Amino acid sequence: QVQLVESGGGLVQAGGSLRLSCAASGTVFSISTMGWYRQTPGKQREFIARITNGGNTLHDSSIKGRFTISRDNAKNTIYLQMNSLKPEDTAVYSCNAVSRGSTYWGQGTQVTVSS
Repeated sequence: QVQLVESGGGLVQAGGSLRLSCAASGTVFSISTMGWYRQTPGKQREFIARITNGGNTLHDSSIKGRFTISRDNAKNTIYLQMNSLKPEDTAVYSCNAVSRGSTYWGQGTQVTVSS
């Protein structure tokens, strides 16, 4: 079992920055990949970025150049640095972890970007 807790969301003005964190606990040694997604009401969850335990990253083209995923293995935590935020980035941001064929999700953190 893996537990995930996100933090760092909040209200920011357009053009501003936020850094989200996702801390993993439990059987963290078995995690192969962790990622970030976001969702707005009435829409499907949208992939943002993922990072493997080897440090390989993949960013969706829609946020490439503005958002960056990273990880601190010593803290079992991944981050999402979000720069040049836009009102359309407003969403609930969630992290996930893939471990032994199962996918675990955090509870999400709200990001609101005001114009």
